[in-house]
Amino acid sequence: MTVRGNVTPWASAALVLTALLTTSCTSEEADAGRSVAKSPPATPHGYVEGAKEAAEQQSRLLLNDPTSGNTRVLDLVTGKVHTTAQVKDAVRLGMDGRFGYLHAADGTHVLDSGAWMVDHGDHVHYYSAATRDLGEFPAGSQSQIRSDVAVIAVTDENGRTVLYDRSKLEKGRIAAPRTLRGTYTGAVVPYEEHLLAFANTGGTTELVVLDRKGERVASPDVTCEAPQGDAVTRRGVILGCADGALLMRAQDGAFAVEKIPYGKHVPGDERATAFRHRPGSDTLTALAGDDAVWVLDVAERTWKRVDTGPVVAVNTAGEGSPLLVLETDGALHGYDIATGKQTARTKPLLTAGKRDDLDGNDPVIEVDRSRAYVNDPEGKRVFEIDYNDGLRIARSFDLDVKPVLMVEAGR
Repeated sequence: MTVRGNVTPWASAALVLTALLTTSCTSEEADAGRSVAKSPPATPHGYVEGAKEAAEQQSRLLLNDPTSGNTRVLDLVTGKVHTTAQVKDAVRLGMDGRFGYLHAADGTHVLDSGAWMVDHGDHVHYYSAATRDLGEFPAGSQSQIRSDVAVIAVTDENGRTVLYDRSKLEKGRIAAPRTLRGTYTGAVVPYEEHLLAFANTGGTTELVVLDRKGERVASPDVTCEAPQGDAVTRRGVILGCADGALLMRAQDGAFAVEKIPYGKHVPGDERATAFRHRPGSDTLTALAGDDAVWVLDVAERTWKRVDTGPVVAVNTAGEGSPLLVLETDGALHGYDIATGKQTARTKPLLTAGKRDDLDGNDPVIEVDRSRAYVNDPEGKRVFEIDYNDGLRIARSFDLDVKPVLMVEAGR
């Protein structure tokens, strides 16, 4: 990775004075014959054409019922519900902060939620705009999609990956993608102007770093058996392995990798294979079989297993916040991450409380900086939970569709 420093142009005092005198003379001559043209107003910092900027996060929920195909966008600021594209038989709904991806057998439908944020490090811009139906990627239900501010990487069930220009999507158009050479296991993850992937080489799986053209630029000397699951955090990218995880991060113009092992043998059906967390947080969660959950503290490089009882979904806002576990009793439970002790519990939120009644589409917990959201498909309802106030139910939203699939946008 190339690191470029800032270059400040300079000129001698004599040159500056000469330039000023020349400009003054030119201006006087122009004034004598005609009025000087006014310069156009400067574009305000953070301006985005067609969008409104706000002082606070503009959260929205994308909701879909695979059976009917009905899709809704719930504006969490106004409480209004908007109808959008009908997409039937979706098996998953992904989200990258702005764009929602409805994965179905015949393609992946792309929705612009109209809510997003831009993080400049020392400050953040929040935006809202109209929701748009953008069409489809020719990628089936098993495809995996990862993105950053520049590209969207779509990896199909055969391991072939294409890159879409995100800026074109932001303008409402799906442009022709660029195809990467070779095949890859799992998702290809854009990170720090590069791509992280597990390449299929001679029957083995090898972690590689690619440039945006798909050319290999590094291959860390590290093993990761049966890679599955990934998450981008402020401290780097977490990649799930059979014996724990790898942390890949950019450091001093290069890439460094660390292993974060479980510390003991973990059966295959209890390993972390899909991570859930609040965007921007360094605390990840995952199921640990049917009756427990994993908490991965990326900052401390430690795993913690919390025994909970039968689990439907898990998430957390991060350090200082409770571990949120939706259990098969239909209630949302709060746990202290440090002690593993239960600290709070809601009333039953799910109309279909038992896992066997959920028809393969488990409810989820979406988390932002102050609230959590739980979908009750059979009850046609979404609950808003204040997790910092003893799991108080702050609001509930009654819907005209079953919110079987749900993601939060605008974070």
